[in-house]
Amino acid sequence: MNRPAIWSEQKEILFEDNHLLIVNKTAGTLVQADDTGDEPLSSKAAEYLRLKYKKPGNAFVGVCHRIDRPVTGIVVLAKTSKALSRLNEMFRDNHMHKTYWALVGKAPEPSEGTLVHWLLKDPMRNVTKAYPQKHAQGQRAELHYKTLAQAGHRYLLEINPITGRPHQIRVQLATGLGTPIAGDVKYGAMAPLPDISIALHARRLQFKHPVTNQEMTIEAPLPDAPVWDVVRELTLS
Repeated sequence: MNRPAIWSEQKEILFEDNHLLIVNKTAGTLVQADDTGDEPLSSKAAEYLRLKYKKPGNAFVGVCHRIDRPVTGIVVLAKTSKALSRLNEMFRDNHMHKTYWALVGKAPEPSEGTLVHWLLKDPMRNVTKAYPQKHAQGQRAELHYKTLAQAGHRYLLEINPITGRPHQIRVQLATGLGTPIAGDVKYGAMAPLPDISIALHARRLQFKHPVTNQEMTIEAPLPDAPVWDVVRELTLS
């Protein structure tokens, strides 16, 4: 069966069945359309499905969560309305165990811990501020982090967000630990990366399939960007 060239099933497609399409998103790609007019991941997915299955019309693609434009890694898309409804509920109720990897410029102190902030987003500037104490207009945000290794002149962190707030990992690491993510000039990094990505990768997702109830573990290979080369040399799971 001929495969459309829009995506490689050995690279971008991490999993596909009748209900789910799970993609390894590249840096710079929007998940869902915004006012920039740039083609989002959801449109690319619809075109991939239309070509692959020779659909005469548009293919259904449901977006149930997002990761930021400069972030890479796992994005789950729904191919059916049943899957979309159940995935929305699972993400809302924190039934998706998410693991991210990040590279930062200095060792966090302590090397492992939990961060809790109240986040307030400024939609005009597209930036989020983190408050250490409860804020009347803020949303509570919690994550757990641990330092996995020193990677060259950077440190590799593993992050498990308990909540899912806009820019949560980026602002909590920068504000709570004073360790902005490499390339993330919006939150205090000294310089951008050459490809304008940031060194934050949605590495692993563990959940129950929304229709079959099968236990799922999806892992996204690291992007080809040079910033991750030192991590590829490490022995990590």
